[in-house]
Amino acid sequence: MKAILGRKVGMTQIFNEQGEAIPVTVIEAGPCYVAQVKMPERDGYRAVQLGFEEVKPRRLSGGEKGHLARNKLPPLRHLREFRLRKDEEVEEGQRILVDVFEVGDRVDVVGISKGRGFAGVVKRHGFGGGPKTHGQSDRHRAPGSIGATTNPGRVWKGQRMAGRMGGVRVTAQNLRVELVDPERNLLAVRGSVPGAKGGLVMIRQARKSRELARRRGE
Repeated sequence: MKAILGRKVGMTQIFNEQGEAIPVTVIEAGPCYVAQVKMPERDGYRAVQLGFEEVKPRRLSGGEKGHLARNKLPPLRHLREFRLRKDEEVEEGQRILVDVFEVGDRVDVVGISKGRGFAGVVKRHGFGGGPKTHGQSDRHRAPGSIGATTNPGRVWKGQRMAGRMGGVRVTAQNLRVELVDPERNLLAVRGSVPGAKGGLVMIRQARKSRELARRRGE
């Protein structure tokens, strides 16, 4: 099973054998523990629950402590689920380290994007704004008309407007693993990943690359 939890450290660059600079995001990944394995006959689906980041016991509720004590696991701050494929097998209490990944693997990274607060349509949706001349003194970043007249006579549901921006779950797909450092529990993936420094991220084997390989018969 290729899945793990971690925290975003930040961005840097590394150089390959050809001397090319590769922008990467460094993630402190693991160690994680298998807190629970869910099975179709009991739970209706196949999944594994991973726990990450040891904390003081007083930071957890009684239910969380009891849940982890079933498999003699330490107090863990974060619990997240990953779907399991039919050919993947794990055991409760198993320790998951960053070396489940190799350089060249393709991964999806899930995180919570940075919160930007209340934002207008130019920043939130990339609107062009109004004309900068012909007497327009206060319409430079305004949305303009948000609906028609008689037909349909209302504002369409889902109309892009100003509102709260960011702070939502975002997935960066099909990123290449460029560096694996088991001694320091570090993983570096090409490009950027969602969230601020120190934010929790979920790393799993890329779904799209696997589907493309299956379609091509690889």
